[in-house]
Amino acid sequence: MQRRPSLFFQAKHTDTVNKNFRYVLLTFQIVSCALFYFLRAKGDNPEAHYARDPKNSTGGQYASFQDVHCMIFIGFGFLMTYLKGYNWSSVGFTYMIGSVVIQWSIIIDALLIGNTEITIGFPQLFGAEFCAGAILISFGACLGKINHLQLLVMAIFEVVFYKVNEYVLVDKMAHWFSHGNTHYVLHDIGGSMVIHAFGAYFGLGVAKAIYSKDHKESPNEGSTYFTDLFAMIGSIFLWMFWPSFNSIPATDDYEKSVTITNTYLSLAASCVVTFAMSGFNDRFGRLNMVHIQNATLAGGVAMGSCANMLIGPYRAVFIGSLAGLVSTLGYQYIQPMMLSAKGFVGLHDTCGVHNLHGMPGFLAMIFSLIFGATLNAGGNIVGFSAAYQAAAFFFTFFLAISSGYVVGWILDVIPGGKSDSAEIFEDAEHWQKHE
Repeated sequence: MQRRPSLFFQAKHTDTVNKNFRYVLLTFQIVSCALFYFLRAKGDNPEAHYARDPKNSTGGQYASFQDVHCMIFIGFGFLMTYLKGYNWSSVGFTYMIGSVVIQWSIIIDALLIGNTEITIGFPQLFGAEFCAGAILISFGACLGKINHLQLLVMAIFEVVFYKVNEYVLVDKMAHWFSHGNTHYVLHDIGGSMVIHAFGAYFGLGVAKAIYSKDHKESPNEGSTYFTDLFAMIGSIFLWMFWPSFNSIPATDDYEKSVTITNTYLSLAASCVVTFAMSGFNDRFGRLNMVHIQNATLAGGVAMGSCANMLIGPYRAVFIGSLAGLVSTLGYQYIQPMMLSAKGFVGLHDTCGVHNLHGMPGFLAMIFSLIFGATLNAGGNIVGFSAAYQAAAFFFTFFLAISSGYVVGWILDVIPGGKSDSAEIFEDAEHWQKHE
């Protein structure tokens, strides 16, 4: 397969996909408008839609919201611009799909819990942002291999599965594990299981379903000096704002301070260890930009489930160090093994979401078990259950990877959803520019 001579070549064989994308996107927006209308407040009272929460009146919630907003649209968008011929799609499709998911998440959230009207407040806004983050993690596993129409269909399905998983983990499992006067809660303040693990394994399920040998043989998959520089912008935005991301659900200033501090230290440690380990598999000991762009963030994921626990700074540094080590080794050894393996294990994970979100998400669950059980012995953690924590992760894993595989199969067979002659990792399939 040879690269086209012009990046902005008008790819005529994808015109059906491009037109169908436009029709589906417009249909989605019409449906969204209709559902927001039908889920309006009784008596058509607009004031009833806006939640009144005294905690939000200080403006602190809005500042945290903007931090997360930057992570979703700048952090994730630019982190995926490293592909040399897929920069516009990485940023542009992140922009598009994030805007779709924000609306769809709020609608599904209302429908799933049986509401007949939508109420909007900062909790709902944050919930929509977190959902968008999970879908963009999944996008990373399939980056360059699915077109914008397939991405749109994937997002619409994934939001539903994401919300079902969140509902089961947070509400149903709490009921299943509680007994008598003992009430358990899921300890996952940073969403390492609910958001990161789900997004990673759903994306891997899709990637497996659409797997083709062309994915690992394409000359278009690679980076340049400047695309890697742009990707570092996304990485640094994510690294800077991750403490805000993890601390959003905190119920008071002290819990928020603990969460921010633990995440801050864990991120610093994962960054240092990633730089130390990156050159180990290079004969000249040179750093690898992919590791620096991604594994430096692993400390934020691994800290997510116990970030609000009083674990002490030295444990936060240890968690970040181990996360950076595991993630970097994942990029160096596990990802190539997954690509070369046969059978169900063999798959192409474009951005290495298994290394940044999947394995660190698993570590987060392990750390929550260890430190949760230790601290709970002194009665310092309310509603902690090790069985609940483990069950939540494995339920997420199996639901995500199975539903992702089914959705990936759908993407492969939907009429007018793809072109067999389309070139992967190529902006020119869906963008125009006059040279």
